[in-house]
Amino acid sequence: MGLRAYVVRRCLQLVVTFWAFFTLLFVLFRMMPGDPTSMFIMDGMTPEQREQRIAELGLNEPLHVQYIEYIRQLLTGDFGQSFIYNDPVTSIIAVRFMNTIVLMATALIFAYVIGITFGALMGWWRDSRFERGGIVVTLVARSSPEFWVGIVLLSVFVFWLGWFPSSGMRTTGGELGGGFIDRYGSLDFLRHLFLPALTGAIAYLATPTLLMRSTMLDVLNADFIEIKKAEGLPERTVLYKHAARNSILPIVTVAAIATGTAMGGSVVIETVFNWPGMGREMVSAVNNNDYPLAMAAFFLMGSVVIIMNFVADLAYVYLDPRVEYE
Repeated sequence: MGLRAYVVRRCLQLVVTFWAFFTLLFVLFRMMPGDPTSMFIMDGMTPEQREQRIAELGLNEPLHVQYIEYIRQLLTGDFGQSFIYNDPVTSIIAVRFMNTIVLMATALIFAYVIGITFGALMGWWRDSRFERGGIVVTLVARSSPEFWVGIVLLSVFVFWLGWFPSSGMRTTGGELGGGFIDRYGSLDFLRHLFLPALTGAIAYLATPTLLMRSTMLDVLNADFIEIKKAEGLPERTVLYKHAARNSILPIVTVAAIATGTAMGGSVVIETVFNWPGMGREMVSAVNNNDYPLAMAAFFLMGSVVIIMNFVADLAYVYLDPRVEYE
């Protein structure tokens, strides 16, 4: 099978995967107990008012009608109206989703740059004190829950040293600019970003570090490495240009999966640091039975995982010519 046929097949699989994914979301949320009016019952909503509200939201329509409307909204990029906020879902999640992307992208970049570098050095200096100490630190980071890491960082850098703010994206009373640079490039924002991003980086550091070390050990046993050493190349050149470069391929797939996982797992970090992101909004929407907002949040999170896996498959074939198309 040629590369073009492989890409076409993966694209078709991508379409089927998306269909199964958003159909499952629709079914799961319609099977949930209660409805969006449940939270208002204790506030004095009468049965007649409740039925009227359900009809306004279109929840009294047959499931197949709701499903068709749901697909139409997805295809047009219109996720509907939030039951709780009574505003378009798109306007609600746009800023929050970008807040989560900035936070978790920063955390992943730190985790993978540091992890790949230290993993390569640990593999190169095998059986050294550096490797043994690195493994201990990496395993400690891997076994530490995100909420615990966040609390420790808050205790040290906020309540003890007073170097960073404790929560939010900006200082109380401050204003976020309308442009991307004004909003996410200010010094005040970067000070608020540092601790939650560091928490995420520590949480995701272990995987690239240990995987890079393991792959490096395999590559260093290859014949071409001995040939490069025999040619008299500097140790740094052999390490980074030949050994590390050929060891980084498995990181591509893992990084794609980690990106989706990070987006979904950001709810813990966002809760600890009171970060106004997608994770917290998703939990709030589920608790309030806000179907459009909750499904849009899950759809965006899941789409990141599906798309990044698709990109990883194509990138892996491009980066490693040994991969078969079958």
